Formats: sequence, structure tokens, C-alpha cells
Amino acid sequence: MSSAEPTEQTGPALRPHTDRDRAPAPAPMPGLAESARLLADSTTTSTALVADALARIEAAQPTLNAFRHLRAEAALAEAAEADRRLAAGERLPLLGVPVAVKDDTDVAGLPTHFGCDGERPPATTDSEAVRRLRAAGAVIVGKTNSCELGQWPFTEGPAFGATRNPWNTAHTPGGSSGGSAAAVAAGLVPAALGSDGAGSVRIPAAWTHLVGIKPQRGRVSVHPHHDAFQGLTVNGPLARTVADAALLLDAAAGAHPGDFHRPPAVRASDAARRDPGRLRIALAWRPPLTLTGAGPDPEVRRAVAALAETLARLGHHVEEARPRYGLIGLAFVPRATAGIAEFAARHPEPALLDPRTRSALRTGTRLGGRVVRAARAREVRQHHRIGALFDGYDVLLTPTTAAPPPRIGTFDQLSAWRTDVTMAAACPYAWPWNVLGWPGVNVPAGFTRSGLPVGAQLLGPSRSEERLIALAAQLEDDLRWYDHRPPSS
Repeated sequence: MSSAEPTEQTGPALRPHTDRDRAPAPAPMPGLAESARLLADSTTTSTALVADALARIEAAQPTLNAFRHLRAEAALAEAAEADRRLAAGERLPLLGVPVAVKDDTDVAGLPTHFGCDGERPPATTDSEAVRRLRAAGAVIVGKTNSCELGQWPFTEGPAFGATRNPWNTAHTPGGSSGGSAAAVAAGLVPAALGSDGAGSVRIPAAWTHLVGIKPQRGRVSVHPHHDAFQGLTVNGPLARTVADAALLLDAAAGAHPGDFHRPPAVRASDAARRDPGRLRIALAWRPPLTLTGAGPDPEVRRAVAALAETLARLGHHVEEARPRYGLIGLAFVPRATAGIAEFAARHPEPALLDPRTRSALRTGTRLGGRVVRAARAREVRQHHRIGALFDGYDVLLTPTTAAPPPRIGTFDQLSAWRTDVTMAAACPYAWPWNVLGWPGVNVPAGFTRSGLPVGAQLLGPSRSEERLIALAAQLEDDLRWYDHRPPSS
């Protein structure tokens, strides 16, 4: 595993998974909003919360392997400063609250490996999202594991090992924001930032029983990249409750002056306290064309159908419908592979990249230029065709994934083609909303009979985060999914 040299700023890189047993779990960590309230009320201190988070991370690392780098010394110093500011009467939304960010996100003083092996110099400045989190008072405790360049719905690789699902460590927490999801689900941090280029927030949220918000393109800046993965990728929160996810979204949201996409602001936390009204909800079982013939696993279908029944009981009109996806995959593949090629080409040691990444680099290079420009030009027509669904409905409900979380190692030794086919069969539902740039929210839908989490996604048209968040909060009030925690958290 590649790591930064231990320094006062970075602290050591964290160890990959070993077979050592984890210590008995402490009492649950308070959520994001609760942590902020406790700090504002002087019921606890930032130093205590941050020290607790760091201890939990270290204790869980041999089992879950959720983190790539930890900022132990720097985070404790920032917590002490937050305590001084709190004692002086200063109040900010997240002042003194520990949070984590994904390994694709620049944090000054830490390398941004993005799941890759090899050495990288530490970032000299924070990304815009991290800058905004710090401006809201958050203490960044570390960076969470991601698969290589965020390509796959699992978080495994030779650079750091395998990140494991706290609900069952034989299974993946999903990807590519699997480290963030595992850290939040296990109660190591109250919330974490992830990124979503084809479902990489929503898929791990579904497989770890979390709320995951993929916001509108541009809602949370991806600077220094401006237009990450040809416009597919956005940053978004993972949390155990809608209120916590909304609070993190509000704190991270906003554009960098150089960003291409600058949607008008939303008030996510206000939406989480708002009645959504009676909505028309389309339930879609059929995924876009992926040439795999994939449909939902019976246990996924059972869980999502039960969620649809809950929505109907809450007063919403729910009926089955079929979005007109068309051949949207022909627009996704050039954009995704060109994006991978752009990131892979920056790697200082290409030979260290996974052979599947090098295959994607070659494909993306061939499909760059005119082909990817044509794929992006089709987006307006795709908005009209798929958006026609929202002439008759307010929200689209689908499974987040077609399958429960796979076992660790499922994708080992697969060729690039077999990896893509297996991935498309397990996760055919999320990626079209990345092509469109529109928002979606994963909500927990329940568990398989063997206790593995599955999820459902609430999808909307452009800039509909507030409606989706309000609906998710109404579901949460009824289902109280936050009462269920992994057995060891």
C-alpha cells in the first residue's frame, strides 16, 4: 500500500485489512446534527468527539479497512481550536464536528491517491468541497478508501486491500464510495462525503443501510476538476439519517468561481423538515438496456415493493411506469471511459494501474474527442425524452441495485469485459441519472433474509433535491431505519 510519510500534518497512512479481531464496540456515536447540537450546548467538546472518532477508526481498521489516511494529530489540533471558538461563543453549522471525505478529494497535506497504488505528493490546497466543509467548522479526520479511479461498485484493490461491509464483513460495502459508507454505517464518523459518477454514493448507501444523496450536477463543486468524468461525477453525502445527509449537503454545497455548472442554491435541511405533500410516484422495475438481461433479485424486489406500499399508505399515488431510457448507454460509455482515461493519464506510474483500468484508458482514448463531444451533445434530447415521465409524475422510484451486496473477491481476476458485465448486471439502475445530471436519493429499503441491506432510489427531474429530501424524510419518520445498526457498531 502506498502512503504518505508520517508527518505532523498528515499522520501515518492506515493499515489494510488483517485478520485480527476488533475490540468490543463502544456506545454509538451521535449523528451529525446531534453532534453539532451537543457542541453548541457545551454538553461535549470537539476534542472528545474527534478523539472518539479517531479511536473508533483505529479499532475498526483491521476489520473494515475504511480509511486510506488519517489526520490524527492535525485533527486533534483543529478540534482544540474549535473548542476555543465554541467557548468564545462562535457558532457554525458543523463547528467541531468530525467528518470524513473520500480518497478522490483533495485535502491539503494528504496525497490524493483515488484508490491507486504508487506515490503521490501531498495536495497543497483543499478542494472546494473541503474548503466549504472547513468554513462550516467541520474537522476532517481522514480520507476513506475508494476503488481505483472510482470505476467499480466494490472497494477493493492492491493499493489498500479490501474495504468490508460492517453488516457482514464477507461482503463489499459497495463502491466507489465504499470507505465512506463503511465508516458511517459502522459509526466511526457521523457522516462522510462521497462522489457519484455512476451510482458511487447511492450504491454503497444501499448496501450499508444509509441515506445517500446524489445532488444536481454542480450543486457541490468538484473543483479542482470543474467537470469530472465528462460531467458524470458529483460529490454527495452519506449519513444514517436524512437530516444528517441534508446538513452535510448544505455545508458542502456551492460553486468554485471556475466551475462550469452553477445551479441555484437549495436549502436541504429545511426540506428535510417539510411535508412533501401528496406526490405522484412512478415505480419502475425495468432498468435501461445493458445487454445483460438484468432485473431485480427477488429479495430486492420484495423490499422495494414494500417501500412502494409504504408510500401509498402515506397518501401518495404510486403506479408502475416505464421511463423511456432509449439507448442512453451509448452516451454513458464514451463519457465514462474518456473520464477514466483523463485521470489515468495523470498517474506517474501507469504500470501500477489495474489491467482493467489500462483497458478503460485505451477505450477512453479511442472514444475521446469527437465521439465524447457527440455523446454529450445528446444530453438535451435525453432530458426531453426521459424527462417526459415527469409530465405525469413527481418522483421516480426504482431499486438502487438489482442485487444485494456481493461477496468480497467476486470481481477478482475478471477481465475488463467480464467486470463490466457483472457490474452492469448487479447495478443497472443508478448511472442514467449521472448522464442526465439530475438528483437522486438512496433510502434504506430493508434487508435480505440473510441480513444484507438493500436500497431504493428516489429520482427526480432537474434541481428537485428539496422534493426528494422531503419525501425521504417522510419515509424515515415512518420506517425509522436509523434504529437498525450493524451488529458490531
